Amino acid sequence: MSIRLNTKIILGFIIAVGVLVLTALASWYSIQQLGYYTRQVEHTYRVIQNTDDLRMHLRDAQGQARSYLLLNDSSYLRAFQATTPKAQTVFTRIRRLTRANPRQQARLDTLERAIAEDLNYLSNWQQNRTSSARTVRLLILGDQRMENLRALLNRIKDREKVLLRDQRQGQDFYQNTTPAAIVFSALLAAVIVVWLFGKITRELGANEQLQTALTQTNEKVGRRIQIIDALANRVVQGDYTVKITDQEQDSLGNLAASLNRMTQTLETTFTALQTRNRELDQFAYVASHDLKAPLRGVLTVVKWIEDELSQEISEQMGQYLTMMKGRLHRLEDLINGLLAYARAGRTERQLEAVPVQELVREVAELVVPPTFEVVTPEPLPVLHTDRLSLQQVFTNLMGNAAKYHHRPAGRLTITAQDIGACYEFRVQDDGPGIAPQFHQKIFLMFQTLRDRHTAESTGIGLSIVKRIVEEQKGTIRVESEAGNGSAFIFTWPKAAAVNQVAGPLMGKAS
Repeated sequence: MSIRLNTKIILGFIIAVGVLVLTALASWYSIQQLGYYTRQVEHTYRVIQNTDDLRMHLRDAQGQARSYLLLNDSSYLRAFQATTPKAQTVFTRIRRLTRANPRQQARLDTLERAIAEDLNYLSNWQQNRTSSARTVRLLILGDQRMENLRALLNRIKDREKVLLRDQRQGQDFYQNTTPAAIVFSALLAAVIVVWLFGKITRELGANEQLQTALTQTNEKVGRRIQIIDALANRVVQGDYTVKITDQEQDSLGNLAASLNRMTQTLETTFTALQTRNRELDQFAYVASHDLKAPLRGVLTVVKWIEDELSQEISEQMGQYLTMMKGRLHRLEDLINGLLAYARAGRTERQLEAVPVQELVREVAELVVPPTFEVVTPEPLPVLHTDRLSLQQVFTNLMGNAAKYHHRPAGRLTITAQDIGACYEFRVQDDGPGIAPQFHQKIFLMFQTLRDRHTAESTGIGLSIVKRIVEEQKGTIRVESEAGNGSAFIFTWPKAAAVNQVAGPLMGKAS
């Protein structure tokens, strides 16, 4: 499992700090032990020294007592009296120094009793100055008592020497190991730091190399993506002949190959589509010429019949001829509507600044009867768009509002609302309205709510409007209820794209 560089650095520092802490604790413990044994050695030396001092004071007291007995010199008596308190003081110091050692305290208890007896015995010498024989006997007893005291003091001193030996061993051990521990910990810390530094340096070097490789790869991938993006833009503009010369065996190379196949397919498809469009244009021409010509001929024959045989035509035959003319006009309107629907969104768009207020006024003059009132409560915007397409939308909506009105006079209200990238236009009338169940039906081909015998009702106008609006990536809907008028609401972009010069059915302008 790979570990990140940051994790490695953190772990390395944790290990280094841990080792330093452990070695520091070991060094601190060693120093503490060295200090402890040093204090113990000094303490034992003090006990031994005070033991020697006590023995010296006891010896001096005995010697002063002997001199007083032998020489009868009072100065020795005063010296004896001065030495006794010193011996008591030294003994008290020894007891205080050995209070943590129960065995030494027991020996001191015995020594204390012996010293008290000896000092009392020596004190009584000055009161028992008799014959020389008795003096000699007192001196001999004093030597025996002194020998006992010396033996007790030697046992105390020997025990302290044993303690001193053990303490010196501990002192020597820690005195030797403490510097070694400090040196070892310092060397170990230095080794860890050097190892960690080398590890980090290698990792940083590897990361720098990886970063350089990634930068180069990113630059290469960026250039390749720019090429792919340029191809996509050219495809959007209608150029399907472009190809990408990317032979890399990776995801971008596979994408480039897929895009090349896509552009090849699009080129083939749009070439075929252009052919179909030309055929459709040819069909539209044939339909407009070859189909309308017979219609006009039939209409002319009907007119001739009405003109030349007007006296011979019965009333019933006149009605039949009128019905025939209505059917022929309706058929002509259907042909014209089909041609308009087929051409909707396929003609080349001429983008220009279009003042919608002026456009609505011109459309009203063309398709709205003078008995109708066209109102724009607020000024309409100026759009950068295809004037002909927008004019066709308003022409159909305003013409239908007047054509299907249930009264000879009415009111049309045109408004616009800014909704971001688009304007939402609303064409409101006060006509008979449309029941909700017919709101979707009216946008279908050949669907009309009027009687089929009415020549003007082909059912194609709103289909053309819907197709043009959707070509502009807009939407259209109707809000209406029977008897309350109708409102057609459609959205239109504020500005068309500069490269959007042909509808999606064209691919390229041919």
